[in-house]
Amino acid sequence: MPASATSSGLARQVLVGPLQGAVHTELAVGSLAPGGWLNRHIHSFEESLYVLDGELLLELDGHGHRLQRGDFTVMPIGVTHALGNARDAPLRWLSVNTPQRLSPDGGRKDTFFETGPFDLAALDARAKRPAFGAPTLRWVGHYDGTPPQAEALRVDDPARGRRPAGMDIALLVYSGISVKMLVDRNFGAELLTMFTVDYEVGGAAQAHDHPFEETYFFLDGEIEAELDGKAYRLRAGDVVFAGVGSVHGFYNTGTGRVRWIETQAPQPPARHAYRWADTWRRFESGG
Repeated sequence: MPASATSSGLARQVLVGPLQGAVHTELAVGSLAPGGWLNRHIHSFEESLYVLDGELLLELDGHGHRLQRGDFTVMPIGVTHALGNARDAPLRWLSVNTPQRLSPDGGRKDTFFETGPFDLAALDARAKRPAFGAPTLRWVGHYDGTPPQAEALRVDDPARGRRPAGMDIALLVYSGISVKMLVDRNFGAELLTMFTVDYEVGGAAQAHDHPFEETYFFLDGEIEAELDGKAYRLRAGDVVFAGVGSVHGFYNTGTGRVRWIETQAPQPPARHAYRWADTWRRFESGG
């Protein structure tokens, strides 16, 4: 994409949006060519990014961050931010935002840019790797990925002196599935969530649906899926959208672990976030 007042070297491909039936979700892959940038702006929707490849220069609320693969961020509504790529290699990220984007053709805008040139060199000079774990750091995080469950659940360090941990950094483990929340209310998001999911061999989530929208961006492995009664095999690079009431289940019947990035919009309710098909099917026969 040619340079403009708002960006240079920016490309973006929407994967899930209104054309796929989404009401609350827009999932996209974005990229910046070497030397590319996206000028300072704010928007009236909430957005989260996960870095897939390259190094992202992020200015967020006046702070300059240098983000790499496995880093993630949330841009709250009304908070100024800018993106840049000062490296020689391309940069790619996965993004999700909600609520649904507004159309300028309808006379309403949702994104508002600063005027004037963007100084990529100045951002590159002051951007630093975030101090992950520091209580003063906001809206930026990193996760190396979940190891196999047997390793993740092993306790081999002293009880006293262990790094403090709470539900805000907990790993959820069930049915051969490991879930690590990246972006949620604890992280500073109000409208969406983003998290990683890992399936051990034999791991399964039986058929269910939700009162919110979900997307799945597959990173590694191969898994069997049941989507509204149809069977699929999904691999790295595949994308799934599950709208409200769309029944879906996933089963790792292969020989290797599976990993994906998952998003939800709106954020799940405190109760009744899952509706398991088998639990309610028993009433079809009166019992």
